[in-house]
Order: sequence, then C-alpha cells, then structure tokens
Amino acid sequence: MSQSLYPVSRDPYPQYRESGMTKVLAVLLLIVAGALVFTVIQTRRPQTPSVSLEPRPVSQRPDDKLGADEAATIEVFKKFSRAVVHITSLETHRDRMTLDVSEIPQGTGSGFVWDQEGHIVTNFHVVQLGDRASVTLNDGSTYPAKIVGTAPDKDIAVLHIDAPPQKLVPLPVGKSAQLEVGQKVLAIGNPFGLDQTLTTGVISGLGREIKSVSGRAIFDVIQTDASINPGNSGGPLLDSAGRLIGINTAIYSPSGANAGIGFAVPVDTVNAIVPQLLKYGKITRPGLGINILSDQIAAQQKIEGVVILGVTPGGAADRAGIAGVKQGAGGWEIGDVIVKIDGTEVKKSSDLFRVLDAHKVGDEVGLVLENQGKQRTIKVTLQALP
Repeated sequence: MSQSLYPVSRDPYPQYRESGMTKVLAVLLLIVAGALVFTVIQTRRPQTPSVSLEPRPVSQRPDDKLGADEAATIEVFKKFSRAVVHITSLETHRDRMTLDVSEIPQGTGSGFVWDQEGHIVTNFHVVQLGDRASVTLNDGSTYPAKIVGTAPDKDIAVLHIDAPPQKLVPLPVGKSAQLEVGQKVLAIGNPFGLDQTLTTGVISGLGREIKSVSGRAIFDVIQTDASINPGNSGGPLLDSAGRLIGINTAIYSPSGANAGIGFAVPVDTVNAIVPQLLKYGKITRPGLGINILSDQIAAQQKIEGVVILGVTPGGAADRAGIAGVKQGAGGWEIGDVIVKIDGTEVKKSSDLFRVLDAHKVGDEVGLVLENQGKQRTIKVTLQALP
C-alpha cells in the first residue's frame, strides 16, 4: 500500500473543542432562561402608578362660605385682638464696677387695654419679679410701663403707658355672675412668645377656688378648657360677643403646659379691684382686725370654725368685745371661735374670707361666736386692713 505524499492534518485535541462548544451553548441557554424568568416576573408584578408632578386641583367648599360660628369667632378676634398686649417684666441692675444701669428681663406675659388713658391690666405674677415693665401693642410699638398698683391677693396688676389714645382699644366689660357652664369662650394671649394667639373652648366650671401668689384664696374663679399656656397669663378671656369675662391666670398641669384645665379671675372681681388700684395703688380690703389659727391646726384639734388667736388693739373686733386665745392656769385656752357670719356657716377660713370679700369697708356684719360651748351673736363694723 502506498502512502500519500501530502499527509492530512488532524485536530490533536478534538475532545477539548467539543467541550468548549458545550459550555458556550450552556451559557446561552442560561441567559435565555434568565430573560424569560425576568419577563414573567415583571409581567406579574403590580404596576406602580405614575406620580404626578403637577399641583393637585383645589377643592372648593360646598357653599364657598365659612360657617356662622367660624365667621363670628374670626370677627371677634379681628375686632378685639387689638386690645391685647405683650408685657415684659424688667428689673433694674447697676454694675458695681462701672455703675452702668441695665434692665434685666424677669418674665413675659399678656395683658389688655383697660382705657384710652393708657392703663393696662394684667396678672400680678407677670410683673411680680420686676420693678418696671415694657408693653408691646398690637401694631408692634413698644412703650415703657409704670406699675400703678397691685393686688397680690387677687393676682391683678395695673400698668400705665404713655401711648396715643387712637392706638388704645379698650375691651368691653361683661359680667361673670351671669355666666353659664357650656358657654363658648375665647382666650387671646402670647403663649411661648407667639404674639396674638387665639384659642377657644367652653366654660367647664364656675365658682372654683385657687390660691393666689400671696397664699390667699381667689373665689368664684372660672374654669375653662380653652388652651392656656405659659405667656397667656394676664390675657383676656372673652365671651362669644367679645366681652371681657375674666383674666387668664393659671393652669392645672403636672408638666406646666396646657392640660385642658385653665382658670381665670372673674371679671366682677377685676371690675371691683381695678378702680381701687387706679385710685390708691392698692386695694382696701375690709376685715375684722383679727389674727386667726391655721385651718390645719384647728382641724387637728377637731374645731369647726375660725379660731381667733388675737385682736388688733383698737380694731373692729376689739371694739366689738371679741376675745382671742389667752393664757390660763393650765396653759393656753381657746377664746372666741367664729361659726357663722351673716347667716353663713363658717367651717374654715375660706368660708369667712368669701363673705368678707363681698363687703366693703364700713359695712356691718353679724357674727355668731362660740366660746366654751356657749354661743352669742354680735355686730361688727368692718375696718380697712393694712
């Protein structure tokens, strides 16, 4: 057999070439399968709606008008918010080295215009820590204020500013004795330094009693759920007609912020106190001229009534023959105890003060006194207390 002069060239690695082709085909199949799976998933996935980048259409009110109650509230605020002011209490300090005088802010609160002569009414505790104040009116103008008079027992103070009468808008005065639980009320003030803030609510209770900064009770206080926060103190509480019915004075809250229970000094008290402060710089309180035992000690001794410790020499009680505690052979002996005044039972000091607050200096009151188990009735003409 003859051999070819031109031998045929053969692939020395045929098995490797077949293996490479197989890998390529496998990769192509995987890509196709992945594409099919992705397509199926995308087809079954919920389609996300396209997001509109245009402003939404404005929805009109059905009648295109405010409700009657809303319109009335807005009208009251527009008309009477001009009477509400912002008060900053200031204290004068003199530098010992340079002798420079500076005014240090001691606190802020609200107030309202009482008359066009420039008198401003607020809470006593708003200006308590300062010796002067500044008042900012609704239009932003600020005036130095002089403290005309204070009544710590009622948490009321009167300031005076020299402002043009046309800038001063006094509030109309209502009558708190005619109020009813459930009436709508509006509180205007400057809580947390935010000027001209309005909150609304209702009268939640009447005839409440709170302690003033002097520790003496303020009677017939108005309770409201209108938000009263720090800075609202001294601002007006108005009825739905915009009449002044109280001065926002306190809140009941563990945190110090509004908790839905606010209190206001009733306008009947304000209207009786402010004229005295304008005239005398202080209130002339009627009294009996007595010193009394604390309610706590009287309760510990199981005594009902107001125990008289002593009387002011030459005072109303002294002239009426009232006797206080005296030293006996066996120790101190209880003297007269007031158990009634003008027919009203007296079980604690607040019962006595409530009746006295309704009187003025020179009025005559009837007292029922108990001493050593025996009672007697006397008349006492009330004196002015210092």
